[in-house]
Amino acid sequence: MLGINVLAGIPIALLLLSTCSALYEDQIKKFDWRSVHVGALKQSRVDLNHFQPRLLVSTHEDVVALLCPKTGAIVWRQVLEQKPRGDIKLLQVSGFSVDSSDTAAAPIGTNLGFDMLTVQGHAPALVRGWNTNIGTIEWEWSINPLNSEKAQDAVWFYSNSILYHIVPAWRSHLEVTAYFASSGHSTGSTSKIMASWITRESCTLSGTFYVCVDGKQLISLDLVSKSTQVIRTALETEPQGTIQAVEGLNGVVIVDGKLVSVNVNQAVCRALQGSSYLVGSFNYRKIVVSAELTSGNLKINAVYLDNCTPVAELQQSLQFPEHFGTPTLNSFDCKLKRQGDGKSCMFVFSTSAESIVAVQQGKVRWSREEALANVIDSQFMDLPLADTEGTLESEMKGKAGDIASAFLRRISTQAVQIRSLFLHVIGLGPPPTDTQRAGLVRDSFGLHKMLVLLTRNGKIFGVDNISGKHHWQLYLPKVNGFDNAEQMRLIVQRTAKHFPLQPLCAILAKNSINGNGVLYRFNPITGQATEGGLLQLDFKIKQLSLLAETEKDFVKGILILDASNKVHVYPQHATPLANGMYLYTADVKSAQLEGYFVKYAGGKLSCTQIWNARLGGHNSEQQIIAVAGKNPIEHVHSQGRVLGDRSVLYKYINPNLVAFVTQAPDATHKSVLNLYLVDVVSGSVIFSMTHRKVRAPLSIVHAENWLAYSYFNEKVRRTEITTIELYEGKGQANSSVWSSLQAPPMPLVERQSYIIPAIVEALRETITERGITNKHVLIGTASGSIIEMPWHLLDPRRPIASTTQGREEGAIPYIPELPLPTESHINYNQTVARLRNIYTAPSGLESTCLVVATGLDLFVTRVAPSKTFDLLKEDFDYILISIVLVALTSGSLIVKHLASRKLLKQAWK
Repeated sequence: MLGINVLAGIPIALLLLSTCSALYEDQIKKFDWRSVHVGALKQSRVDLNHFQPRLLVSTHEDVVALLCPKTGAIVWRQVLEQKPRGDIKLLQVSGFSVDSSDTAAAPIGTNLGFDMLTVQGHAPALVRGWNTNIGTIEWEWSINPLNSEKAQDAVWFYSNSILYHIVPAWRSHLEVTAYFASSGHSTGSTSKIMASWITRESCTLSGTFYVCVDGKQLISLDLVSKSTQVIRTALETEPQGTIQAVEGLNGVVIVDGKLVSVNVNQAVCRALQGSSYLVGSFNYRKIVVSAELTSGNLKINAVYLDNCTPVAELQQSLQFPEHFGTPTLNSFDCKLKRQGDGKSCMFVFSTSAESIVAVQQGKVRWSREEALANVIDSQFMDLPLADTEGTLESEMKGKAGDIASAFLRRISTQAVQIRSLFLHVIGLGPPPTDTQRAGLVRDSFGLHKMLVLLTRNGKIFGVDNISGKHHWQLYLPKVNGFDNAEQMRLIVQRTAKHFPLQPLCAILAKNSINGNGVLYRFNPITGQATEGGLLQLDFKIKQLSLLAETEKDFVKGILILDASNKVHVYPQHATPLANGMYLYTADVKSAQLEGYFVKYAGGKLSCTQIWNARLGGHNSEQQIIAVAGKNPIEHVHSQGRVLGDRSVLYKYINPNLVAFVTQAPDATHKSVLNLYLVDVVSGSVIFSMTHRKVRAPLSIVHAENWLAYSYFNEKVRRTEITTIELYEGKGQANSSVWSSLQAPPMPLVERQSYIIPAIVEALRETITERGITNKHVLIGTASGSIIEMPWHLLDPRRPIASTTQGREEGAIPYIPELPLPTESHINYNQTVARLRNIYTAPSGLESTCLVVATGLDLFVTRVAPSKTFDLLKEDFDYILISIVLVALTSGSLIVKHLASRKLLKQAWK
C-alpha cells in the first residue's frame, strides 16, 4: 500500500512542479529598476541623540515613514488610506518637545503608550499609536462627527496626554472636544465657543491658541484655559499674506516674515526676519532658528529665545541649487561631535519643488526627489550617436553622386577615423563630450534611452532608463495644470534621429499667477534651455496640438488655440504648415464638444468652428470622466484579420477616432456610464454604448481598431473589462489614405465583457517600432502589480463554444473570468504603491517595448509580447556554435579535397 501511495503521489508532484514559475536570481533587476518615494514633506521630526538616529516624516501623499538621517534612505514606510480618509491632520512624536507636555508613556500594566501618534481623516477620524522602531500600529480608535462637512476643516492638537478636536463653524463658533489620547474616551462634553470672526482663509492653530487675522489686528482664543477670553493683538500694518504657526512656540505666528506672539507668557524676538522659523534646544536653552534664501544663497541663523542673542555655532551659509526651489525649515536637531569639540546640527528642509533636503555643516548632506511621486507625463528619448556612427550617418545623408565620388568620400572618412584613433591612442585626441563622459551614447538595439519625466509641480527629470541615474533636473516655479482638469504637457518637437541636430522638447503649462500659458523648450539629453528657453505667453491656452509636418530643421510646430479661439504656432516659421489642421475641445463639466478648422491665408491663421456635439443629455447631468485617443506614433502592420473561411475582415482604422466616457447619477440605476466614439474631424458619433449600475474608477486604452476599458459593476460588486473591435467588413473603402470627410459606412462592432479579479488603476497597450509584434495590454492594479495580458484573451470575437471556424482563426473559447497567472506580473515583487499611469515606448528592437509605471513609486522595465524573436538568448552558447562552424568548414574543405583526389584517380583509370 505504501508503494501504491508513493506511485500515486508522483503525478501530483510533477503537476505541481510544472505549474511553478519564477524569475531566475541573476535576472532580478537586470532589465528593470524601482525608485521608492514617500511624497512631499508635511511634518518631520529628526532625533540624532536616540540610540538609533531617526527621521520620522509624514507627507502630503498620506505616508508615514522613518528615514535614515545619515543617507535619507527609507528604513520603513507605511502607505495609509487615500484622501480624504488618509489625510494626516496631526503627527505627534513622544519626547521631541523641549518641555514635558508631549510625553506618552503607558501606565503600568497597559500597552497604550506610543512612540508616535497620528490623526488622519475626518469622517471618521482615525487616531493611531505607532511603534517607530518597526513601523507597526500598536492601537487605534476612531470618532464619527455628527456633521461631516464641518469636520473637513477640523484641526487637532495634543497637550498633556489629552487630544483636542476643534471643529470650526465659519462665521459662527468653535466646537472643542477633549479625548484621552490613548483610549479615545471623552474627558467631558463638547464646549462651544462663540467666534463670529473666524474664516477659512484668515485663521490658524498655534499650539493651544486659535489665531485669526482681522484687519490690523490678531484675534485669538486660548482653547485650554478655564475661562475663555478673546485676546486682541494690534499689528503695525495689515498682513499681505496668510499667517503661519511656529511649531514649538505656543501662541506665536509668522506675520509677513516676523514673529508675533498672542500669548502673554511667551516672549519673541521681534527683530528676526525670515521665510521660515523653527524652535528647538541648544545647550539646554530654547533657540529660534530662521532660514532665508537670497539670490541662491541659503542663510541659517539662530538666536536664544530668552535674550535674543545670536548662536554663533549655528550660523551657516551655503549655495542652494536652483532646481530645489524655495526651502522651508521643517525640523532640526543637534548632537555632540565625535571629537567632543562642539555640536553638529542637521537641518531638514521641505522645498517648493517637493524635495527633502538635509543640510549639515554648511553643505547639503543628502536630498530626496519626492516630486517623482507625482509624475504626470513621460517620454523615452533616443540618445545621440557615437562619433563614428555620426560620421557614417553624415556620409549616408550626403548628396547622391557617381561611384567615384562616393568612393573618395568613403576613403576620406576612414582616413579621418584612423587619424582620430591614432591621436586618441597617443593621448592627443579631443576630450569626450559631457554626454559621452556620462555614457549617454545610443546602443545598437536602441534599448538605452533618456527617460524624461514631468511632475505635477513643474519639475522635469532626465533619468537613465538602464541605471536609474538622474543626469539632470529642472524646476519651473509658479506653473500648474490647465483648466478643465488637464495636466501640463510634455511634447517632443524633434527627436535625436536627425543627426547632427539636437533633440528638442517643450513643456506647455499655465502660469499660476495670471493664468496665461507658459512655453519652455529644452534639450532632453542635457537639460539645457534652447530656442529661447522660457516663454511667457500673453494668452490662455484652450487646446494644443502637434503639427504633423516639419520644415528643414525637422522641428514639429505646436499649434495652440487660445481662450478667444485664435490660433498660434511655435516656432512661428512653421505657421504655413498649420493650414488644413483640425482641432477639437471638450468641456468636462458640460460634456460639450466643439470642432475647429484652421486655415492659413494672407500670411495669417484663422480658426472656424465647424461642428459641436452635446454629450451631457437633456439636463446636462453627464460629465466627461475619460478621453482616449490613439498613440500618434503607432504603426498598424496588418489592416485585416483572416477568418476561418480564408476571407479577410478589414479593420476600421480611423486615426481621428477619439473615445469619450461620460458618467451621470441616475435615480433608478444609481449611476450610468456612457461611451461615445467620435470622429473629431467631422464630428460624427461612430458608436455609443451605455452601462447601467456601474461607476468609476475607470481606465481606458485605445489603439488600432480596438479599445478596452475597465469599470466597477455595482450590481454584482466586481471589476469588469469591456473590449470593442471595429471592422469595415470584407471590403475596404480605401487601403492607402483615410479621410474622415469621405468616411466609409458605419463599422461593424464586436464587443464583449470580462471579469477581472482585481481593481484596475491603469491600462496601456504595448507599442513597437513597426507594429509587427502582437499587442498586449498592461493592466495596473490597486495592489501595485502590473499584469501583461495578451490581446487574444481580451478578444471580443472569442466564440461561446469551440467551433471549426474559431479554431481556424486561433480564437480561444469565451470564459468570463480572466486568468491572472503569476508569470504575467512583469514587476514580480517590485510593487508600485498608488499606481496611477503606465507609459510605453518602442525600442530599436521590434520585439521589445519599454515600460515605465508611475505612482508613489517609479518602476522601469521592458517587455517582449512575442518573445525576443530578433535577439539571441542570454545563455546562447557562442563557443559551441563557433566549434560547430569551424568543424563544418574544415570538414567541407577536407571533403572537397578528398572528392577532387577521387575524381582525379577515376580520370586516370
